[in-house]
Amino acid sequence: MPRVSLFVTCLVDLFFPEIGEATVNVLRRQGVQVDFPRAQICCGQPVFNSGFRGDAAAVARRTIDVFKDADNVVLPSGSCTDMVREHYPHLFDDAREREQAQQFAAKCYELSEYLTDVLAVGEYPSQFKGKVTYHDSCHMCRGLGLKQQPRQCLAGVKGAELVEMPQSDECCGFGGSFSVRLPEVSEAILQKKLETAHASGAEYVVSADPGCMMQMAGGLSRRGDPLKVIHLAQVLASEG
Repeated sequence: MPRVSLFVTCLVDLFFPEIGEATVNVLRRQGVQVDFPRAQICCGQPVFNSGFRGDAAAVARRTIDVFKDADNVVLPSGSCTDMVREHYPHLFDDAREREQAQQFAAKCYELSEYLTDVLAVGEYPSQFKGKVTYHDSCHMCRGLGLKQQPRQCLAGVKGAELVEMPQSDECCGFGGSFSVRLPEVSEAILQKKLETAHASGAEYVVSADPGCMMQMAGGLSRRGDPLKVIHLAQVLASEG
């Protein structure tokens, strides 16, 4: 039986616990044993993006230790996966720590990547029904190069009809602290994203990044737009 540890990420823990539950349900339905190391903390991306490399290294050091016994680590967040896999190995000058970071990075997977590339899942016993459009987050498609994996997951849900939006890989304007530091620019980028999503005719915008979800859901609420934002794991785990 495959065994993975869930790295739940801050936004899921604090704002979207239902995504964490859906992730566990999806994996368990595929025969995967899931554990949750309670000592886990943030991946360190906020301090890293703010230029505090030493603090990011301290967080990375703690995370690597917490997950040292995991066979594989699955994250329901493209941006956090990008952080641990692409940036952790570059945080350390010490050769031993750098090697540990590389080993940790090699066993970390974004959820759709693990389901598609490792487990080779073709169909999901989901009761979800609806027309969806998929938002390619920046870290997912540019940092990790994951564009087809989430779409393959959606193709495995019989009731999900995927309609592509124009420029699906354009930024939603979140960018973590970017949206706080430059709110006017962030809002302008967001409005363009929401307009293209709405024009697709979909009922749901699906994302694999909770940060993008929070950004888009807030914008849709302010617009009074009936379009809903949902995480990929929730589509795959839906019980109707």
